[in-house]
Amino acid sequence: MQDYVTIGTLIATFGVKGELILQHHLGVKPDISGIDVFFIEEGTDRFIPYFISDKKLRAVDEILVSLEGIDSVEKARLYLKKKIWLPETEAKKIASKSAPISLLGFAVVENKKELGKVLEVIEQPMQILLRIEMEGKEVLIPINDSTLIKIDHKTQKIHVDLPPGLLDIYLN
Repeated sequence: MQDYVTIGTLIATFGVKGELILQHHLGVKPDISGIDVFFIEEGTDRFIPYFISDKKLRAVDEILVSLEGIDSVEKARLYLKKKIWLPETEAKKIASKSAPISLLGFAVVENKKELGKVLEVIEQPMQILLRIEMEGKEVLIPINDSTLIKIDHKTQKIHVDLPPGLLDIYLN
């Protein structure tokens, strides 16, 4: 099964023709030109495609979208607060290089030891959490000013300096 990642949430309706505002996590000026379909999760690991009839960047973190079959405010309201998903490969293609979502698949490294690959990026107000898997267990790595050393886009590695004992919480 293809891996899907959430790129944002439908936060409001716009106008009277059923347009929706998607608040996204794709960074500044994502290249949305090649996206014709968004997916909405209708159940656990069950994604329903919604074809896009029109789209345009509205603000730094918002895209105005019209979806086929949604032609009124009443229909559009049914989709508010729904998360929008894309296959991981497509999401990485359209995200700007500075967007946290572009870190998917990068290796997290501490003291030259690879801890794991980034499986999910969770954006928090004061930091970003990277979900990785170590020794068969889910581990959340905080990325902030005190833990991040550097991000190497060429080698796809995120170098960190984690607080002592952080990994022990997950692995013991």
